[in-house]
Amino acid sequence: MRADGRLVLAGAPIGQAGDVSPRLRDALRSADVVAAEDTRRLRRLATELGVEIGGRIVSYYDANEAGRARELVETLKEGRTVVVITDAGMPGVSDPGYRLTRLAVEEGVTVTALPGPSAVTTALAVSGLPSDRFCFEGFPPRKTGERARRLAALAGEERTMVFFEAPHRLADSLAAMAEAFGADRPAAVCRELTKTYEEVRRGGLGELAAWAAAGVKGEITVVVAGHVPADEPADMEGLVAEVERRVAAGELRKTAVADVAKAAGMPRRELYEAVHRGSSTP
Repeated sequence: MRADGRLVLAGAPIGQAGDVSPRLRDALRSADVVAAEDTRRLRRLATELGVEIGGRIVSYYDANEAGRARELVETLKEGRTVVVITDAGMPGVSDPGYRLTRLAVEEGVTVTALPGPSAVTTALAVSGLPSDRFCFEGFPPRKTGERARRLAALAGEERTMVFFEAPHRLADSLAAMAEAFGADRPAAVCRELTKTYEEVRRGGLGELAAWAAAGVKGEITVVVAGHVPADEPADMEGLVAEVERRVAAGELRKTAVADVAKAAGMPRRELYEAVHRGSSTP
């Protein structure tokens, strides 16, 4: 028999409180229980939104997720509504939420979501890299050997890849990606998305690793282009755009064309002609 309770996975803003939807405001007001990754941050958000949380607030974070999930499922089976909200983004996406969702599904509880901001899709959209097919790889392993093995296994991945990374590990991870995928593999480092100091750095992995070595702060999302098999046609429009970006940054066109063509595994002359056609278009 299906339980009468309802589990609501709520997307939280990743930087701007104004990105909150009216539905989330209503859910925070009406829920019987709000399970928050950080209860203090939840209360600050509620204050910014002018929302009074009517139900009970409980903590729900990595250290207590397993035990608290069982408690919340019992609450759901009593017919109550539980809203889960993390510090930013969607619960269950590199944040607490998966265990509770799984248990709720097993118990026949209705599970729904309030869509909201996501660093994954936001970074993908602004990266300028192909977005028709992508995969989310979460945080790379912290240990050097494990990270190298994980990235080596992804070297042939043809979809655009999205990673999260801590700022103090960013330079090492980018260097490891350059080693596994090639220093010229196009990528974008998205920092502090939607916040005051938002920054998007685009370039080859080697170039980005050198930039990050000086130190980077803030919330980081890394987007890396997928592998382009040599026997398949390259994304000519994207390659031309990469050449134009490098030229605008001060690189010689001849050098930019040679490097981009080499990374794409295509004849240099073919790319040069495409760039020339593009620059000649009114």
